Amino acid sequence: MDWKRKKRELRRKRVRAKIFGTSERPRLSVYRSLKHIYAQIIDDEKGQTIVAASDLELNKKNLGKNKTDIAYEVGKLIAKKALKKKIKKVVFDRNGFKYHGRVKALAEGAREAGLIF
Repeated sequence: MDWKRKKRELRRKRVRAKIFGTSERPRLSVYRSLKHIYAQIIDDEKGQTIVAASDLELNKKNLGKNKTDIAYEVGKLIAKKALKKKIKKVVFDRNGFKYHGRVKALAEGAREAGLIF
């Protein structure tokens, strides 16, 4: 494993030791690959994914070509799905990624659409 992945794994473990998703306040987990971005809302007590969204569900032609803009739309999409399931408050899990760029855009989109974290 190269050093970048190892550093991310250490950050991920450090963050996950402090946060835990309950049924009242589930965990919003973000995964960012080179091409796509994914978000899940997870209840760690039951070990279940409640809601999931990714950029694969969006029509990217209407959004523009910027990956950060697409991440913002994914944040709005996951918030919309969560509000349908009556979830308003979540704990944000950046999954070892720095809170910057696409991860930050997803969080801001989710906040704007009504999620509280």
